[in-house]
Amino acid sequence: MGAFEYRQAEEIRDGFARHGVRYLFLGKSGAILLGFPDTTQDADLFVKKDAANGRALVEALIGLGFALDEAQRAEIERGKDFVQLKNGPFDLDLVFAPDGIESFDKAWARRVEVEGFMVCHPDDIIASKQAANRQKDRESLPRLISFRDYWKRNLRN
Repeated sequence: MGAFEYRQAEEIRDGFARHGVRYLFLGKSGAILLGFPDTTQDADLFVKKDAANGRALVEALIGLGFALDEAQRAEIERGKDFVQLKNGPFDLDLVFAPDGIESFDKAWARRVEVEGFMVCHPDDIIASKQAANRQKDRESLPRLISFRDYWKRNLRN
């Protein structure tokens, strides 16, 4: 698959809104929606973990064109910590328990809304990348921190 595109973020936003899914864009996809100048191959979504939200999420994903088998549906409905989807119109990572973020409700309280997109605060995006401590995250952290500082000074509403 190619790079994740803004159009795909709009599809997620609109499809999830139709089903009442509670989620936040996370990772580089979230930072990009806030203005971070980079690309990513997929969207990372921090999803509220509860049964009703899981069922709504499954319906929204099917509506977007994801071919979910029974095992994937069950994992999503129960809120498995991490579910990677590569069987739809774009790649999507569902994260129900991201490293470095205490809870969905606390992240939701700090969220940033831009053009109808619900996005994790840059501090949460950075905390998650720091806690994951993967090589690719360590490489992008200085740029993300610089962007966060710029965002707080110049872009924040």
